[in-house]
Amino acid sequence: MSTSGLLGEIADVGRDAKRGGYSRHAFDSPEHDLRTWFVERAQRLGLDVETDRNGNLWAWWGAPGPDAVVTGSHLDSVPGGGAFDGPLGVTSALAAVEALQAKGFRPAKPFAVVVFAEEEGGRFGVPCLGSRLLTGTIDAGTARALRDPDGVTFWEAAAKSGLDVDRIGSEPDRLGLIGRFLELHVEQGRGLVDRGSAVAVGSTVIAHGRWRFSFAGQGNHAGATLIADRVDPMLPAAETVVAVRRLAKTRADARATVGRLVPTPGGTNVIASTVDLWLDARVPGTVTPELVEDISQAARAAAEVEGCSLTVTRESYSDDVVFDEKLRRDLGEWLGEVPELPTGAGHDAAILAGFVPAGMLYVRNPTGISHSPEEFAEADDVEAGARALAEVLERLAA
Repeated sequence: MSTSGLLGEIADVGRDAKRGGYSRHAFDSPEHDLRTWFVERAQRLGLDVETDRNGNLWAWWGAPGPDAVVTGSHLDSVPGGGAFDGPLGVTSALAAVEALQAKGFRPAKPFAVVVFAEEEGGRFGVPCLGSRLLTGTIDAGTARALRDPDGVTFWEAAAKSGLDVDRIGSEPDRLGLIGRFLELHVEQGRGLVDRGSAVAVGSTVIAHGRWRFSFAGQGNHAGATLIADRVDPMLPAAETVVAVRRLAKTRADARATVGRLVPTPGGTNVIASTVDLWLDARVPGTVTPELVEDISQAARAAAEVEGCSLTVTRESYSDDVVFDEKLRRDLGEWLGEVPELPTGAGHDAAILAGFVPAGMLYVRNPTGISHSPEEFAEADDVEAGARALAEVLERLAA
């Protein structure tokens, strides 16, 4: 089965009629259906599938063991996301295994395809949650207490899905089995469109994080409350959104975004009592926290003018990541000196890179659009990516 064919099998799962694209989030019905699909597909290839204590799926080709070659990605999405982000890496891994089996290859090293849980953070707010829990880079108690927009905790959702929530947390023994980790992903940006290559090797991931800004004022009647009498948290929130763009321009190659803003109670004829907004900030090097502090100061000043209070909470943060040099060099040599690309997008591979040799392959995205229904990759490029993945996995596992 081709990668495009496998993507076609899940093309109707989790379609979002309101936003367009797909909404597939940790432990919800579409994501459950995708996990079931993956298990069935992996078992058809003779792989043994297990779920770890954090909800990550591992499909082993042969017995688990040390110095394992592991590949995979995720199946969840951002709200209204595209068809390729995450599933391309999973389907390409399955297609690569099938292609290697068809030519009679059997890995000399332990080999697994992994599906990480809640990579996008679309439900519980923390990206790469499955790989963070595996590596211990998020505290298990903190993870259990995370809440989705409906107030459901990660603990409750995980328990309902059948996980033993008391065992959620780092797995050093499992992590220690990984000898090399390789993730294939659709390109997020336009780094390949003019380079004549369908595939690239990942070089770096820039530092990035998420912060929650909570403005508190006085809820009141929109018609009965004079402008002079208002303590409206929507005003400093709005000024903060503008300040994010203005201050991001002051630092080279900075990216800062407010993609979610939630007023409470959210009525058209009601002055909000609180407004929460989430800042996504990414700057190469060590200055992301400095940019966030500048934005926070602007937000505090705006809140003070309106008589509101402000609480800023860091929800996640990762420093710059440089992928394993030897693995990068080998990948480039084996694939014919394909380009190397940095990225501003976070990935499970970047979390694992702090613990094991990890690398990435990117498949060309001609528009550069991602995290959107317009995300796209040509079918020929998708298959070229799967062939490249199969080639390097064969060398790594031999």
